[in-house]
Amino acid sequence: MNSQYIRKARRRVGLVVGAVATLLIAGTMVAGNAQAAAGCQVAYTVPSQWQGGFTADVKLTNLGDAVNGWSLTWTFPSGQRVTQAWNATVTSSGDQATAKNVSYNAAIATNATVSFGFNGSWSGGNTAPTSFALNGVTCTGRVGEPTPTPTPTDPPPSGGDAMATVAAMQPGWNLGNTLDAIPDETAWGNPLVTQALLHQVKSQGYNSIRIPVTWSNHHGPAPAYTIDAAWLNRVRQIVEWALAEDLYVMVNLHHDSWQWINGYPGDRTNVMNRYTALWTQIATTFRGHSSKLVFENINEPQFTGTSGDAQSDEVLRELTVAFVRLVRQSGGNNATRLLVLPTLNTNSNQGQLDALATTISQLGDANIAATVHFYGWWPFSVNIAGGTRYDASVEQDMVDGFDRVHSTFVAKGIPVIVGEWALLSYDYTRPGIIQRGELLKYFEAVGYQARIRKLTTMLWDAGSFLNRNDLQWRDPGLYALMKASWTTRSATASSDQIYVRRTGSITGKSLTLNLNGTSFRSLRQGSTVLTNGTDYTVSGNTLTLTSGALTRLAGNRAPGVNANLEAHFSQGVPWPISVISYDPPTQAAANGTTSSFTIPTQFRGDQLATMEAKYADGSPAGPANWTSYKEFWSNFQPDYAANTIILKPEFFAEVNDGAVTLTFHFWSGTQITYRVIKSGSSVTGSVS
Repeated sequence: MNSQYIRKARRRVGLVVGAVATLLIAGTMVAGNAQAAAGCQVAYTVPSQWQGGFTADVKLTNLGDAVNGWSLTWTFPSGQRVTQAWNATVTSSGDQATAKNVSYNAAIATNATVSFGFNGSWSGGNTAPTSFALNGVTCTGRVGEPTPTPTPTDPPPSGGDAMATVAAMQPGWNLGNTLDAIPDETAWGNPLVTQALLHQVKSQGYNSIRIPVTWSNHHGPAPAYTIDAAWLNRVRQIVEWALAEDLYVMVNLHHDSWQWINGYPGDRTNVMNRYTALWTQIATTFRGHSSKLVFENINEPQFTGTSGDAQSDEVLRELTVAFVRLVRQSGGNNATRLLVLPTLNTNSNQGQLDALATTISQLGDANIAATVHFYGWWPFSVNIAGGTRYDASVEQDMVDGFDRVHSTFVAKGIPVIVGEWALLSYDYTRPGIIQRGELLKYFEAVGYQARIRKLTTMLWDAGSFLNRNDLQWRDPGLYALMKASWTTRSATASSDQIYVRRTGSITGKSLTLNLNGTSFRSLRQGSTVLTNGTDYTVSGNTLTLTSGALTRLAGNRAPGVNANLEAHFSQGVPWPISVISYDPPTQAAANGTTSSFTIPTQFRGDQLATMEAKYADGSPAGPANWTSYKEFWSNFQPDYAANTIILKPEFFAEVNDGAVTLTFHFWSGTQITYRVIKSGSSVTGSVS
């Protein structure tokens, strides 16, 4: 890939310093083959010029027979020099410059146009070149013997259908914690992006990829804010790899939102200059790229120093309008490229949706999409306040948000991209925060609820879903359910776990089926089909496993999972059911400090769901003192290998001295109470 293409010198939106030169040159050339007539037209423009520097755009139109591989030469009349170029490899020998094709634009069909551009330096004058030669033959305006071709105007890029484009982007995937990582691509634990990764994403059924990019560590100082060449090269390389896989690609300013854009209300001039300088460089670099490349101006915009959402909505409008105008003015495919605009904080509150709808209406631009993010009902998304299950509150929050987005935008012809979605605390390195069965129900519902409202969804994946080292899904069953949700519904159940005690007789156990428009077909253990009436019964939406079947499946009742079943339905993916043997967990006394305290816990086949903390008077203890149920992992964490439950320093940081009663809730239904006493930094614990 050409390593020269990429730095854009100082340019501000709406500002051109010095003269703007436009030159249209038409001509002929005779190819080596006498049978091939050829001709060309060159449009050379200088859209931006400043003291000592300028930006040039060059459009080369082939008027004759198709060519495959081109070299365009010209002579600078005022001693100008090319400093950086894009969409071509440009070299110089004295005043003579030569631009050669790059891999993706070597072929030019008859009447087709290729574009490239460059930054240059000048002193004393910046007179435009007067003659160009294509593949060694001067352009003179004829194809063979016809009269000179009239100077044509550049045809405007064909406009896009925003609704159709966004629909074609479904489903999408985020390259999270990578180019947005601070300070560089691998800083947050992911390996370097490879072509193989992007090929795998496409092969798994994804049609678009969002590439979050944090630029703040990769550009120079004011006033130019010149993006580092190596960084822009890398961004462009990954974009082009993705485009080569026939993926739609969305690029943005990502953590810049909270690193410096958020200061806009109190520092408008500097923030706007920086913002427009970066977007001008990005827009210029990519203006010749496929219309499958999409720009999103800011990730999760947020502002400091405002008096409320109304003022924040207004300053976001100012940045959004500046973004749309400068991208459109940058020309090329940017004239009609899909632009994606976020609400404040990318939330779906009606006030923020209305504010963005007003901005879009004022812009009067047909190729615009709105974007919001969705991470679910917060208590469930982080497992706090007893939010352990996908329940009616979780679903209603989803439905209400998606309905607002649909009625505000989609119903009025404005497409919507849910640019990020998942659950806030889902992370393969922190197992147990979200129980897997509840996770499956949530993911199935998001797929369905978004699909029926024509929302395009882009999974936020920072490495928790697709393992970027071996390119395999960390949870193939979860991926299979997500994939099914793109086109159909899958049935779920009240749980994916059946707990049976390790001692005593085993009774039948029932699960409630959420059929979601399907019908039950069979219950299987591997390739073995269980027998209806003997091993299980189905009555309406109730599936009951018999005592005999559970006794057989539990085997010797070793603690933990003894058998894995699948309920199959008329469509969608099967629902998993684990048969688990357990004894009620036990705990023991402990001593420690607020910075290091663990409770000895024998889990005995059971798993922790949540923890409550209360003072003697029954009031909530610890952080988030509006609820007795503490946040999983942030305040407490099970360590099954070590047979302990860790109470975090963050928990004790907001606990008063004295006694606190803890109640541990396990997925079997078992509850254990435990008493801790905090005195300064000293902590003791005992079984209640």
